[in-house]
This record gives sequence, C-alpha cells and structure tokens, in this order.
Amino acid sequence: MNVFLIIAGTLSGVVATLHLGCIYFGGSWYRFFGAGEQMALLSEQGSIKPTLITSVIFLILSTWSLYAFSAAGVIFTLPFIRLALVLITLIYLARGVAGFFLINNPMGRSPEFWVWSSIICLSFGIVHLVGLKQQWASL
Repeated sequence: MNVFLIIAGTLSGVVATLHLGCIYFGGSWYRFFGAGEQMALLSEQGSIKPTLITSVIFLILSTWSLYAFSAAGVIFTLPFIRLALVLITLIYLARGVAGFFLINNPMGRSPEFWVWSSIICLSFGIVHLVGLKQQWASL
C-alpha cells in the first residue's frame, strides 16, 4: 500500500464529491468554489449546462481517484495504469502552473480563485508524483 497514492485518491475523491455538491446545492456553491457568476446564474435559472459540465468533471475526478487507489493497491488493477497516472500527474501539475498565468486575465473568475486552485492542483500533482515515483517499479 502506497500512502501517497491513497492520499491522492482521497483528494481527487473529495474534490469529485464537492462537484456533486455544486450540482445539488446550485448557485451558492458554484459561487463559493469560484466557478464564476455565469455558471451560478445558469444554475439558478435551471439551465442544464452547469450540471453537464460539472458532471463531466465529477466523472473525470472520480476516475482519477480510482486510478490512484488502484496504483496504491487498495483496489483491483486498472488498465493502462502507468500511462493514466503519468497523465493525471502531469495534468494536475500543468493546471497548477497554468493558473498562475491567468491571475491577470481571470476569464470570469477571481484572481483568488486562480491562486488557490493552482496551489491545490500543484499540491495534488506533487502528492501523485511522489506516490507514482515510489510505486513505479510495481505498476
């Protein structure tokens, strides 16, 4: 069992669950988590768009969680585990770095959103990277 990958899977799972909360609780949650005023308003107006976008994010993060748990040895081995974990790690790290370049051009989100979400993504990426490095030989 790899503690870093268990933590990585848990973190992705928690964030996936928070996305479900946005779907269920609506505009106030979209606002709180920085999805932007447009997403919050669309949710409050009953548009299906926020639900569809957030559902896709939920499915992606849930899959990432399963891959981390699989690599940690908590659940069965998933296909393409090395490739998947490398890509997941790179995406988290790239998103973390990219967000710092969007602070001055926030695309409908606050600079604070980009700072905090970038720190979170970088942290998730580092946890994945350490776990992946430790587990590489047995994957």
